[in-house]
Amino acid sequence: MLNSYSAEDKVLVSVDCIIFGFDNEGLKILLIKRDFEPEKGKWSLMGGFLKKEESLNDAATRVLNHYTGLHNIYMEQFYAYSEIDRDPVERTVSVAYFALINIENHNTELTKDHGAEWFSISNMPKLIFDHDEMVSHGIRRLRYRTSTKPVGFELLPEKFTMRQLLELYEAILDKELDKRNFISKINSLDILIKLNEKDMLSSRKGSYLYMFDKEKYDAKTRNNFVLNL
Repeated sequence: MLNSYSAEDKVLVSVDCIIFGFDNEGLKILLIKRDFEPEKGKWSLMGGFLKKEESLNDAATRVLNHYTGLHNIYMEQFYAYSEIDRDPVERTVSVAYFALINIENHNTELTKDHGAEWFSISNMPKLIFDHDEMVSHGIRRLRYRTSTKPVGFELLPEKFTMRQLLELYEAILDKELDKRNFISKINSLDILIKLNEKDMLSSRKGSYLYMFDKEKYDAKTRNNFVLNL
């Protein structure tokens, strides 16, 4: 029975990772310059080929760690790309993931190797192959996820103001939100801890800082989570 596999076509499988970040100036994406042909020197997502001993999630984790040095970050598989001519060298199916990283905490290690650079989503360079399509699809999935999981919180520092949270969701959704309505909906989720600390840089009176309640946050991730903005 196993011998019948030998007559089937062999196809390469790769993973491509979209790394989203936020730095209070908008939603950003981390890109690298490809260091081999074809398309050498052009901007690309971070990717690599699936190895025989790996699952797709293992491969994506390895690729992210190789390029960023980071572990235990939010990552989600969202689509497979299988157009016959998407890679001019070899027939390759790519499985795409998106990851969420707080730029403030990790910017130094992310950009010192591999020529990686952060770009605004609204002003990013043209990417190789079908990577532009992947990014567009990844943004749509991220926007959908903001209503079903508290994933946006992965992009913020440990302590943040309500204004930072509002600006993050406005950046992800690419639209202006009503401040009072937003705060009311966030508070109704009961996953924030209001600290007795203020960010004195945001205004003369300062803005209260918040943290996430980890236990409630994990429970909301596991169970139904709805945030309609």
